[in-house]
Amino acid sequence: MSVDGSRRLEIVEPGVQATVQDYAGRPGMLRQGFFPSGAMDALALRAANLLVGNPGAAGGIEVTLGGFTMRLEAEATVSVCGAHGQVTLDGKMVELWRSYRVQSGAELRIGISPGPGFRFYVAVSGGIDVPQLFGSRATYTMGGLGGFEGRALTGGDRLPLGADDADRRPRQLPEAARPEYGREWEIEVMRGPQATPDYLTEGDMREFFSRSWAVDRNSDRTGVRLESHRFEYVRASGGVAGGHPSNILDNPYPVGAVNINGDLPVLLGPDGPTAGGFIVAATVVHASLWKLGQLRPVGDRVRFVEVDLDEAVALERDLAARLSEDRLQDA
Repeated sequence: MSVDGSRRLEIVEPGVQATVQDYAGRPGMLRQGFFPSGAMDALALRAANLLVGNPGAAGGIEVTLGGFTMRLEAEATVSVCGAHGQVTLDGKMVELWRSYRVQSGAELRIGISPGPGFRFYVAVSGGIDVPQLFGSRATYTMGGLGGFEGRALTGGDRLPLGADDADRRPRQLPEAARPEYGREWEIEVMRGPQATPDYLTEGDMREFFSRSWAVDRNSDRTGVRLESHRFEYVRASGGVAGGHPSNILDNPYPVGAVNINGDLPVLLGPDGPTAGGFIVAATVVHASLWKLGQLRPVGDRVRFVEVDLDEAVALERDLAARLSEDRLQDA
């Protein structure tokens, strides 16, 4: 997208945390020490961009919990997707999962979400056109990289927008294509790479898949922490890697890893560590990674559903079909 220097938006109130993110961040950079970053709920950001006519990889704003206000300094089409909550344009209630054409000076406000869900995604026609770093506009706050000055947004920030050459018709994503949010989540995973028979017992894995795991309050974009649980383990210790049987010699972590850190399972998010010395009992399939972004600390619970490769591919095809241009309806 080309940048039109006259097109900007102003952050009035950033809320708990708001950052510039995109889809799919920086894949392929793990060997250089970069987890991908990007939207924690890529489904919601992709839907918002689709609704305003942006390319799927356009930059948007990830708003955690809410309490966010921005003001448009140019005419634009806007959309908000994600968590349940109140969204207003110039004080009037508007719907999520649809787009609106607004004039310069319009103010968009997102209230605090009561749940279910935890993150909102704001797309503006033209996209948030901050400079790219390694092919992405995503923010990695811990490294001070990407996004807008490598940091979370603050009041008074003015973000550049790309050229507004998209279809201006208000559109909506039909109910059947929207994700279902709740407080009890099912997340599809594939077993391993460190599970049975070398690290965890069959009893451990039965417990892993049958248990409802509470989401811990100490969760963020780095990782979603679950309640502590004492596994049986196959080994008495980690040997040369360390005393605890969850220890292994440092190895790469996949995105969406269910990392067992001692007795603490952690779902590694888009800003997670690229490598470490703990086992990974299961890995979230790509089509279900978006669910990590909507897990609400304290109150939400997770059940893991084991799928095979064919089922993972089918889930990916279903997601692509839901986020296709021909699914949109005029609003």
